[in-house]
Formats: sequence, C-alpha cells, structure tokens
Amino acid sequence: MNRAEFISRLKKGLVGLSAPAADEIVQDYEAHFDAGAADGRSEAEVAEALGDPDRLARELRAEAGARAWNQQPGASSAAGAIFAIIGLGAIDILILLPIVLPLFGSLIAVLVSGIGVFLAGGFTLVAGPFLDPPGGPAVALLGGVGVMGLGVFMTALCALFTKWLIDATVWYARLHYRVLKPALDQGRI
Repeated sequence: MNRAEFISRLKKGLVGLSAPAADEIVQDYEAHFDAGAADGRSEAEVAEALGDPDRLARELRAEAGARAWNQQPGASSAAGAIFAIIGLGAIDILILLPIVLPLFGSLIAVLVSGIGVFLAGGFTLVAGPFLDPPGGPAVALLGGVGVMGLGVFMTALCALFTKWLIDATVWYARLHYRVLKPALDQGRI
C-alpha cells in the first residue's frame, strides 16, 4: 500500500471526528511517511509498520470518544464513547454482550421500579391522609415522604451505576486497543 492509499483510507475512517481533530491525525501520519522517507524506507514499508488504516481510524475514533467522556461526562459524550467503542467491531464486544446485557436489563428494571416507588410514595403523600390510614394522617404523610425518598435513592443509584458501567467499558476498551503509543515507544513507527 502506498502513502496516498493509506491516507485516503485513514481519512474515510475518521469521518465523524471534528475536522481539526481529523486533520491533526492525518498530519501526524503524513509526518510518519516523511520520517520514513528520510530514513530511506519505502512508502509500503511505512504503511506496513503503521498497520491497517481502517483499524487505526476505528481505534482513534474510540479513543476520541473515551477522551470526550473523561473530559465532559454527559449523555451525548457517553453515547459517543459507547458507539465509538462498538464501532471498533471487535470480537470483544460479542464476548461482553452476555455480561453487559443482563447488567443493563437489571439497571433498567431498578430504574423503572424506582420511578414506580416514587410515584407510589407521591400517591401515599397526597391521597393517604384522606383515606383514613392506620396511624392517622401523619403516618401517611411521613410514609409517603419516606417511600418517595426510596424512589429517589433507587434512581440515583441507577445514575451512579450507569456512570460506573460507562467508565468500565472505556477502561476495558483501553486495555484491549492500542492507539499507537506502544508502537511509538518501541520505535517501530
């Protein structure tokens, strides 16, 4: 593979990144080819040392998504990180699915239960004193507030667990996917 083909495939793979970020990455790889030519290496040798440009682009997009999540946690950056990691198309995702799907299912079940508990507590708080509860209206009011508090706790626990799950996914991806650092450290590129 020559320089033009490598850079063309890399650019196609970087679609979705911001233009400045993609341009910076392309310039870095252009510099690798320039350095290789200065050392007397052919374009094919440099391209082979750099690896598959499609795979590199997927890894770089995943790393950019993970970096965005770490810098500014939020729903959009979490979705970006997850989709970038899934975009790697690695077999590791298939290995993770049997583990992650039950976790997400449990998370959704606790979230829905938390919302249900909160609504039940609200009903008890509002309607309880008028339904002549055992212990009087004060017990209904305090019980309603307590049950609503439990619902808030359950949904907050889901938010914390969701953040932990996204962080764990990013950590797992970083363990299994290099972004040229090891190759640069060993001087292969």
